[in-house]
Amino acid sequence: MQSYTIGQAARLLGVSPDTARRWADAGRITTHRDESGRRLVDGRDLAAFSVELARSGIAEDDTPYTSARNAFPGIVTAIKLGDVAAQVEIQAGPHRLVSLLTREAVEELGLEVGMEATARVKSTNVHIDRV
Repeated sequence: MQSYTIGQAARLLGVSPDTARRWADAGRITTHRDESGRRLVDGRDLAAFSVELARSGIAEDDTPYTSARNAFPGIVTAIKLGDVAAQVEIQAGPHRLVSLLTREAVEELGLEVGMEATARVKSTNVHIDRV
């Protein structure tokens, strides 16, 4: 399972690293230390926390994670696989994006809950880039 540093987690949550550290210190985000002593957050824990955070409406600011290409870097929070189709949900700061794609595409990208990914929005389509 992928783990994230406090700085990476903060970027995915749309908050400052100081805010993410305070949440970790308060026990809101579960962390563990690697061999070099860095605090890490498990991807599944971060995915669950990002959904909880978005539902509560708490955000550091209202700045969306967008660019000229409408890229939303975030974390995969849910994957629903059917026989042919799949639904992938990404939490990008305060934004929840849902992409409908083929099961084959999800498998080729190796997508899992807790994995970092970027949703790219064009018109009404949401494309997923694995990071």
